[in-house]
Amino acid sequence: MHQIKYTNDINSEIYHDSLKIRTTVFVKEQNVPENIEIDKLEDHCTHFVLYDDQTPMATARFFVTTDNGIHIQRVAVLKEYRQKHLGSELLKYIFDFAKKHDYQYVILGAQDHAQMFYTKLGFKVVGEQYKEAGILHHDMKLDL
Repeated sequence: MHQIKYTNDINSEIYHDSLKIRTTVFVKEQNVPENIEIDKLEDHCTHFVLYDDQTPMATARFFVTTDNGIHIQRVAVLKEYRQKHLGSELLKYIFDFAKKHDYQYVILGAQDHAQMFYTKLGFKVVGEQYKEAGILHHDMKLDL
């Protein structure tokens, strides 16, 4: 049974589980420099981790925008758990969380290869293509 936990405490076990996933996926697999991956926003975000029993498998974080939306970042699923819809499960949980807290929309910077994944969840591309950490992205938005 999957369980999703979240925290704003960067000293918590949940946060450290999130960092382990992010380091594996972004730093080791995608060669994102660690000083870009772990940034000054860490303690301003809510960090989510999806677990199976006690095993952390997927993560994401968000911060609140100035106009009552949330900006999701660092969506990652460990390689051995991909293609099991865990990313969708985690994001839908975050959407519900955001709705309960009366946020109006979700925005994120999607790596171009992942655009179809986000489109299936209802996101639409907004803005021009850009490069972040050497990877092509587009911003995508979902109204809640």
